Amino acid sequence: MTPAFSVCVYCGSRPGSKPEYAEAARAVGTWIGQHGGQLVYGGGKAGLMGITAEAALQAGGRVVGVIPKALVEKEWAFHDCTELYIVDTMHERKRMMAERADAFLALPGGIGTFEELFEVWTWRQLGYHDKPVGLLNVDRYYDGLLAFLGATVEQQFLSDWQMDLIQTGTDPQTLLTRLVQDAGFAPAPHLGGI
Repeated sequence: MTPAFSVCVYCGSRPGSKPEYAEAARAVGTWIGQHGGQLVYGGGKAGLMGITAEAALQAGGRVVGVIPKALVEKEWAFHDCTELYIVDTMHERKRMMAERADAFLALPGGIGTFEELFEVWTWRQLGYHDKPVGLLNVDRYYDGLLAFLGATVEQQFLSDWQMDLIQTGTDPQTLLTRLVQDAGFAPAPHLGGI
């Protein structure tokens, strides 16, 4: 079955210190699968990456993983993906993920997650794409970052319209629904599964 939409999810290859992070990752993957969608992500089976992918598959979704050769062992490539691409470079990974996505969503993560989020945000404000970008603020994980970004607006290094290009939320289902609708899709009714 052809997926109705594709969401590229950026998140940690570690589980983090709080169970809420894993719960959110599971909720994101489950929502994508239950609503006829496709998960596009970094191809790892460790941490929040693996939790999101497994949940999407268990809920009936398709999962597209893209992972560089150098990270196959480090992030433990998830070979159960519907499609798994092993590429040469991080640039190739990010390009392929962006091309396969209708929307982007960042969950808690580390430096890789930050870099991917900021890149697609930058690309959007430059007009390289017009796909919605979301930030899931699980258990206040991103409060500090959002405060800092607010300060950059006050200091006139960012403008309000640039900040408005990122949608933030604390509830996975609500934020995913907004992102998918803003991408021009109507999420399928709950298709069962979990």
